[in-house]
Amino acid sequence: MADAQKQAVNASDEYTVLPTEHPQVAFGRVGVLLVNLGTPDGTDFRSMRRYLEEFLTDKRVIEWPKALWYPILYGIVLNKRPQKSGAAYREIWNTELDESPLRTITRSQCEKMAARLANLGDRLEVDWAMRYGQPAIQEAIARLQAKGCERILVFPLYPQYAASTTATVNDEVCRYMLKQRWQPALRTAPAYHDDPAYISALAKSIETHLAGLDFEPEVMLASFHGIPQSYFKKGDPYHCHCQKTARLLAKELGWEEGRLRITFQSRFGPEEWLQPYTDKTVEELAKQGVKKLAILNPGFVADCLETLEEIAGEAGEIFLEHGGEKFSHIPCLNDSEIGMDVLEAVVRRELKGWLE
Repeated sequence: MADAQKQAVNASDEYTVLPTEHPQVAFGRVGVLLVNLGTPDGTDFRSMRRYLEEFLTDKRVIEWPKALWYPILYGIVLNKRPQKSGAAYREIWNTELDESPLRTITRSQCEKMAARLANLGDRLEVDWAMRYGQPAIQEAIARLQAKGCERILVFPLYPQYAASTTATVNDEVCRYMLKQRWQPALRTAPAYHDDPAYISALAKSIETHLAGLDFEPEVMLASFHGIPQSYFKKGDPYHCHCQKTARLLAKELGWEEGRLRITFQSRFGPEEWLQPYTDKTVEELAKQGVKKLAILNPGFVADCLETLEEIAGEAGEIFLEHGGEKFSHIPCLNDSEIGMDVLEAVVRRELKGWLE
């Protein structure tokens, strides 16, 4: 080691070694927090109600005035929807671990991320959280701080930005920061809807899946989670991000214009949402004579209720009931090697300058 480097290391040691009388504290580490949407703790009524209440009282999710929304929420929705949602979750529940697939996959993504980043040194700590439900964001940040993380990268696991997803994660992080006397330095990962690594991984997953089918889809749908049109009109970039993802994906696959169609799913309430709607489109395609259909969900980083029950299950049933003959749902990237390549690329990029 050169003399200048030795002097720098010695100078650093002089400031990081604590005096003998100093209380023991952890410091000098960097944290990465992966955050997904959320999951109930169980499929029973009380667990579902607790989860839905936290989700549906978020002002980023439902922007109606409380005076208008809360009587509906507490008088109708939270008395009826937990039973219906619980039944839907039971269809896709990971019974072996007694948890939702989203929790299983997100935990695995965290573990695999930690292994992939091990070469960055032992100063790095990787954890995971859910915006709604457990493990909670604020508790996860507290764990990272307790381990000595003075710098934390928060990574909302949403390729396309929306106020009701990415922003609400950042809101919750900031609510925690408001209560801290000693705040860690903070970074939040941006949307990666047009990241070449993400587009390439999606294309590879589609090609691999289609190669394993015994049919060639006549139509391919890219189904994204919807948002109310009023949110889009207020300036939310989500719709634009979805459109760009689909356009770049079709180009990466070398598909002609129109082969990959965009639809939006999971609408809730009486408002008009982004269109065309996935369920209505699937039904119309079948009625028009389309016999072979495949759907992917580029906006989800992990399979969950909306992809497994709503698309692989419900959308498939709609298609077959109205005249379709062959249907396939293309899984999300999840914790696959190519899926982890994408997440790792984002994390390494956003950590630059913190670990060198």
